Amino acid sequence: MPFFSTTISYLGTYLSRNLSSLPNSSNLSHISPKKRSQIIRLAQAVLTDYFHYTRSLPFVHAEHIGKNSFYSLDDPISKIELSLSTFPKSFEKFLMYHPINEFEFFFESIGITREEISGFLPPNKFFFAEDRRVLNAAGALSVFGFPWNKLGILCKAEASIFNKDADNLSRRLCEFKGYGLNTVSVIGICLAFPFVLGGKGDLGVEARALFDDLKRIFMDSDLGSLVEENVDSWYEICRKIRLFYDLGCEKGKIGELMGKSRNIFLEYPEDVLVRKIDFFCRLNVRKADIGLLLLESPEILSFDLEAPVISVMGFLKHFGLGLQKSKSVARMYPYILGRNKMANLPHVMRALDLHEWFFGMMRNRNHYLLGNYVLSHPDEDLDKDYIDGLQKIQSSTTPVHTINKLNFFHGIGFGENSLTIKALERVHGTSSEIQERFDFLLHAGLEFSKLCTMISFTAKILNQKREILERKVDFLIQEMGLSLQYLHVFPAYLCFNLENRIKPRCRFHAWLAENGLCTTNYSLGSRIATSDKSFMARLYRIHPAIPKLWLEYYSPQKD
Repeated sequence: MPFFSTTISYLGTYLSRNLSSLPNSSNLSHISPKKRSQIIRLAQAVLTDYFHYTRSLPFVHAEHIGKNSFYSLDDPISKIELSLSTFPKSFEKFLMYHPINEFEFFFESIGITREEISGFLPPNKFFFAEDRRVLNAAGALSVFGFPWNKLGILCKAEASIFNKDADNLSRRLCEFKGYGLNTVSVIGICLAFPFVLGGKGDLGVEARALFDDLKRIFMDSDLGSLVEENVDSWYEICRKIRLFYDLGCEKGKIGELMGKSRNIFLEYPEDVLVRKIDFFCRLNVRKADIGLLLLESPEILSFDLEAPVISVMGFLKHFGLGLQKSKSVARMYPYILGRNKMANLPHVMRALDLHEWFFGMMRNRNHYLLGNYVLSHPDEDLDKDYIDGLQKIQSSTTPVHTINKLNFFHGIGFGENSLTIKALERVHGTSSEIQERFDFLLHAGLEFSKLCTMISFTAKILNQKREILERKVDFLIQEMGLSLQYLHVFPAYLCFNLENRIKPRCRFHAWLAENGLCTTNYSLGSRIATSDKSFMARLYRIHPAIPKLWLEYYSPQKD
């Protein structure tokens, strides 16, 4: 059965660029949409003639640029009297006496957005006569069959392509056809893998390995005969294939496996593949192994990994976790227990520090357990305290705000239980702010499961703004010389004021030690968490004169 490509996203992009831009043109918003559309069509015709007759561009190039430039026309049009009868002559005269940046129009016409164009313009050059390389390269690609308005895909990914000699580009494209591929398939491959057109000299090792794989996929497994014969279809299917290389699967080594699993590329839209890949990437396992898992066990792609509800302990039992290990998990991670959504399973597993075990089970052909899991009964693992807390949230004055924060906790693995509700009550800020703070601590180097444990004990660490967390972490590591892992022992460190508590006390203790006045090596927690009264009493025990030194030189109240 032929493969019918999903072109909705491309259609949306086309309409957005070519139709909606007309009424939204900023300098022409004061005229009616109908007249605006007529003016722009007239301007495009004049521009096409200008590029062809005045600037001596081949008509086909001039027409491509003229008909695909909307935003670049906005400024010059706004300087002309907008009379339909006189506009063509007026605009033609304007172009004669007011040179335009031809590269700006060119880059917009090939699909570079208005916001991106400035990054591609050659410095101090306005005319193609000053540098014809981009135009010549575009011409060679267009003659081969590349859609003009898709050349921007190549340009954004591999700008060096447009500095290449046109004849060299043509030879490279013909070389690709030597693998038994036709013109349309070569175009789709190049759009998905622009690097194959870049580089100098002969085809590189990586590109050859890629084409060896593609030959196995499209020719040997006969996938090519099932792809609809148009650029969009080939580009789409090649983008699906690229997803697996982006995961780190080695080019030249997985063509046969992809060929055996060719239905993946026929039956599943790209966004489905992306969502499934993202699901397993959240396990923080080796990405190339994720690609191999999906290619070896493509049934996984049909599993609903978002909506189903799971019981954490029931799920672990379903996957064969032993009784003693299950008891240990329940004892160590009580805040993870209860129910959660299947979509949050990867972070549930990371919060339990079982993500590698779970993924190992998947790789060992136990993936069917993921597909056939269901709750053992409707009331399995329902937590009454959680339900009561949820009802209070829903009847509060800010239910949406609080539910979003609750979803954050479930998203990092916390289950539907009373401990999650208690942690939620201690955390302030929006869900996006809390997520940003969590992500910072995670990327700083804290282990996922241990960070969740820290939050379960000291949820207030998520009340700190990201910039403040960053300064506290820097002080801990740079000035105190401690490992970030110290926070596992004393997470409350992050809750104290850096300037008024942490720095002055730590620096005063360091001064005492340097001057031989204090031989006791107090822990960081003892230095910071001790109350002001107890801290002063400690200083007095060291020496009666020391509290005065503290108050005069180090105390935040000294001023």
